[in-house]
Amino acid sequence: MSQNHEAAVPSPGATRLALVSDCGSCFGLCCVSLAYSASADFAIDKPAGKPCPNLEQDFRCGIHRELRGRGFQGCTVYDCFGAGQKVSQETFQGRDWRAAPETAAAMFEVFPVMRQLHELLWYVTEALALPKARPVHAELRAALSRTEALTALAPEALAVLDVPSHREEINQLLLRASELVRAEFPGRKKDRRGADLMGARLKGADLRGANLRGAFLVAADLRGADLRLADLIGADFRDARLSGADLTEAFFLTQAQLNAAKGDATTRIPPSLVRPAHWED
Repeated sequence: MSQNHEAAVPSPGATRLALVSDCGSCFGLCCVSLAYSASADFAIDKPAGKPCPNLEQDFRCGIHRELRGRGFQGCTVYDCFGAGQKVSQETFQGRDWRAAPETAAAMFEVFPVMRQLHELLWYVTEALALPKARPVHAELRAALSRTEALTALAPEALAVLDVPSHREEINQLLLRASELVRAEFPGRKKDRRGADLMGARLKGADLRGANLRGAFLVAADLRGADLRLADLIGADFRDARLSGADLTEAFFLTQAQLNAAKGDATTRIPPSLVRPAHWED
């Protein structure tokens, strides 16, 4: 029976496809439900629940190709992990907030919750693709099923969901998976969890197997650094210099983190991610 259950679980690759943002199937939820302030990342102030002035009637961005040049760099590094299309097409069954304004408040409230659940699904799916994390794969599969079930809840249930508790439960599993993967480097693993490494000079650093969870690497010089098998969950790579860096086997790395960094053609990235268009050739 357990063999049949495992066979029914979608492959990590198939599951991950559903966690890739599809803006064409979303009602511009990140452009409406989220708030942002005028800063280096956003050219204007926008309160939560108010549509961005660049959002067009078809829910597309009117300046999509010019976001960075127009002062909206923050938009280019945001990733909803597919939560937008999930809320738009499944939770609210294709009813958009313009045509059905009575759904607006609930839709905007639910979107950030769904985004957190989809982010957890992304990390659990990646952990299931790590062979060395096999001892916790059964628990991860169970966590994946529980989280997917939560994403199918009705709007009113999603709005009051205790996401922090669920996140903590998942995080414990991800920590165990991380330890198993990074055990390849016994006695030499660097623990930089949550470290303030803003502007740090780490050019050519050997960071294989390092724990960089939640590390602040803003504007850090990581040119030529070796980050293989490093745990990068939640690491802040804004403006980090990654030319020549090797991230091929780094895990829990997201597209948003790469989009926020500065790399080039010599930066080696995991095959599941895409080289950002704004990186230098």
